[in-house]
Amino acid sequence: MTTRPHLKLGRHLLPGLVAVALFAVLAVTFLTESFPAPAGFPGGGSITASIGYALFNFDAGAYPAEGFLATFIIIALVLDVALDASVMLAKTEADGRIAGALRFRTNPEESGDADERDPQRSPARPDGGED
Repeated sequence: MTTRPHLKLGRHLLPGLVAVALFAVLAVTFLTESFPAPAGFPGGGSITASIGYALFNFDAGAYPAEGFLATFIIIALVLDVALDASVMLAKTEADGRIAGALRFRTNPEESGDADERDPQRSPARPDGGED
């Protein structure tokens, strides 16, 4: 015999009710506001080309802009460090060793390392190394 589902009322419904109320306030605000007509840029210059020139501090764009070369280089360096750190963390084993994907020894008996004789404990397992 099946039973009907029952609605559980309580404090756990409060975040949902707050979200619905916020949605209602924002919907009323945006629907009742009158926005002016879009102005755009004067002339026939390319906005995309002007942004590209401003990014590298060139004064060749159709619209004058502030240079962003230092910002561009700093962001590139920060993203490079973040990528390098994520790769290093992804390759780190639970015991702190950095696992490698390449093996240069063909016979694990020669190395004397017990981890390499047991394929389940090898630092370069294709399944991630965790059971």
